[in-house]
Amino acid sequence: MKLRTQVNLIVGSLSAVFIAAMLLLEIGRTRLAVSEEIAAANTVATQLLSRVAQTYERDGALPLLLFLKHLGRVRANEITLLDANGQVLYRSPPPTYKAGREAPQWYARLLLPPTSPRVFPLAGGAQLQIEANASRAVLDGWDDFVQLLWVGGLGFTLLNVLVFWLVGRVLAPLPAIASGLERIENGELSYRLPPMKGHEAALIGAAFNRMAAAVADKHRAELEARTAQARLEERRELSQLIEQRLDEERRAIARELHDEFAQSVTAIRTLAVAIIGRGRGDDGTLGAAQAISHEAARLYDAMHSLIPRLAPISLDTLGLAETLQGLVAEWQKRTPNVRISLEQELPSSLGSTMSLALYRVVQEALMNALRHAQADEISIRIRTYDDHVTVRVVDNGRGLSGDWMRPGSFGIRGLRERVLSLNGSFHIGNRSDTSGVEVVADIPLVAEPIGAVEERHDTRATG
Repeated sequence: MKLRTQVNLIVGSLSAVFIAAMLLLEIGRTRLAVSEEIAAANTVATQLLSRVAQTYERDGALPLLLFLKHLGRVRANEITLLDANGQVLYRSPPPTYKAGREAPQWYARLLLPPTSPRVFPLAGGAQLQIEANASRAVLDGWDDFVQLLWVGGLGFTLLNVLVFWLVGRVLAPLPAIASGLERIENGELSYRLPPMKGHEAALIGAAFNRMAAAVADKHRAELEARTAQARLEERRELSQLIEQRLDEERRAIARELHDEFAQSVTAIRTLAVAIIGRGRGDDGTLGAAQAISHEAARLYDAMHSLIPRLAPISLDTLGLAETLQGLVAEWQKRTPNVRISLEQELPSSLGSTMSLALYRVVQEALMNALRHAQADEISIRIRTYDDHVTVRVVDNGRGLSGDWMRPGSFGIRGLRERVLSLNGSFHIGNRSDTSGVEVVADIPLVAEPIGAVEERHDTRATG
């Protein structure tokens, strides 16, 4: 039901109740007036006629009859004179006031109180009866009732028509507002309401336009955010693809260095050692052979230190645990004054991508701690939980510098992207309890699609 109809129903109901109350009050007032008139008329007529009856009783009914005919009708009373045989000798004439009209019976029964005739016995068996008859007063009340009913009905009609028109004018902006809301709901976010008439309507229209502008701005921001997120995911996928290609190229180069170049260097050194062992030739030749042997040994050592940085070939043959032990052992041999501890709790099986990611985290954190932090104690811990693996590398060095995130520092950024591409989380920062740096990487064992999980800090890993 429309609001306009509801308001009209409320006003109409209240008006009808008011008019009904006025009619009831009018009926009550008229009934009281009729009762008082009947009582007063009965009192006067009874007193008067009783005296007349006593005066003319000794002279018989004829003088009384003449008096009654001369008296005529007494308002609100019916006077009847009966002889000894019950025949009507006299009856009050019909009323001349509003002659020929009577109030409805239901209205008369509603107003007239119950009355009984008064009988005065006369000499010779005659009777004089006086009975209340307030039909004229009831008719007056009925006329007033009808007049009030007409006035009330006309007022009721005019009031409802006026209210219907005024409410229609006041509520005229509502359909426009409702239409605007539907257009906004259907995606027409650029729609704005025109200026509204009326104080409240103007406020609602202004609020609607502000809301529509805010919704449009939010929708635009969401589109831009989704576009940026899609671009970020595309870049992450591209970064992951590039990283995979680089890993493949590194592995290929590492295999070439290990299989071909290492054999060549070993052969060169063997030939140089053979020349030196024969002891033939001049001193210059022997010195050159010895220099070749030393240079080949140095090149061989440098090549073997370079191969793990390109790609840990032992990951494919020995696994992550022994590869990390070899990495720690090699750095421990190079830096005997630094204590490096390694604790591993690895799952029974790891994919090649996961193994390489964990290895790179440990390798990069260990190299940064040894080369830049001047640490003398490094702790490496790997823990496996129900659905993820956590790597935590902590040192007691001098901590991160203020410009450690400057452009050109790609080591940590590469690690972060590698971990995020596996839907993991990466954290690096200075330790809060003491000096040094803490590196934490948390990677789920069952990886979700790329970009499904944003970068986050895992309290179980960083705690």
